[in-house]
Amino acid sequence: MSRPVTHQDGRTPKAARPDNRHRGRRTKKLVIIFAVLAALLVGADFGLAAIAEHTVSQKAAEQLKLTDDPSVTIHGFPFSTQAIGGEYGHISVSAAGVPVGDPARNVALRDVELKAELRNVTAPLSDLINGDTSAIKIGDLTGQVRIKASDIARIEPLTQVQDLRIEPASEEYVRTGDEGTDNNGSTPTTQPEDNDDSSAGVRISGNLQFAGEQLEIFCFAMIELDGTTIRITPQRLQFGNNQNTTIVDQAVQKALLPNFKAEIDAGALPFKVTPTAVKVESGSVTLQGEAKDLTFSGLSAGG
Repeated sequence: MSRPVTHQDGRTPKAARPDNRHRGRRTKKLVIIFAVLAALLVGADFGLAAIAEHTVSQKAAEQLKLTDDPSVTIHGFPFSTQAIGGEYGHISVSAAGVPVGDPARNVALRDVELKAELRNVTAPLSDLINGDTSAIKIGDLTGQVRIKASDIARIEPLTQVQDLRIEPASEEYVRTGDEGTDNNGSTPTTQPEDNDDSSAGVRISGNLQFAGEQLEIFCFAMIELDGTTIRITPQRLQFGNNQNTTIVDQAVQKALLPNFKAEIDAGALPFKVTPTAVKVESGSVTLQGEAKDLTFSGLSAGG
């Protein structure tokens, strides 16, 4: 009868341990499977979001009469949890080249740029998938409307000014011509910004016919908000260019200033918001506004 094998120290050797390689392979396979499933779920979530964004974009293009669909981004992840509940925290909409025409309101613009941040939005997922945006409700909207100088030049009586250009100017220089600012009305970087967002200084320049001559004119004006009206009120004029300007005689100013007085009715612009701020930049004027408790159809122009 054979005896069990023992070590020299008298211990019986342990049985051989099972091979762990198979267990490691199974774990690796499970990790890969879960990673693939997660990727599929994320991909499906982004795909569902893309469908909803495309639907909103197409409807916005129809309402704003755009040739190209605007950019729409539904923020937040995952999208599916928002979609199931029909509530969205934040949606961004932006568009360029928006035409705005309403002769009765003296607005005939062709290239308006829009940006809107929509918050607390409710929209049933079934409606979005079916392309029905009529039930979309917007709790809060913050919008920006950028009007370029080329469009402002289409507003009467600014149509009389050829090669119209727009630059920001300090309100102090517009009102007083204080030499503490640059001679072209630009605000030095060391000067504090004007605190009242409902008004801004602007320098409107261009060529104007007067007494049979073509004159280069600088008009320093105020842009002010009055309800839904954006009012351009000229204060004073200068002849010349950036390097050499001449104060215009009072009698000539009286004759020419009306050519720079204009109004824009914000009620004819896209996004039915109440303007709260105006800002002048080189080549454009930007209006900011807010609105609450809108429907998606309330974003359309005019009306």
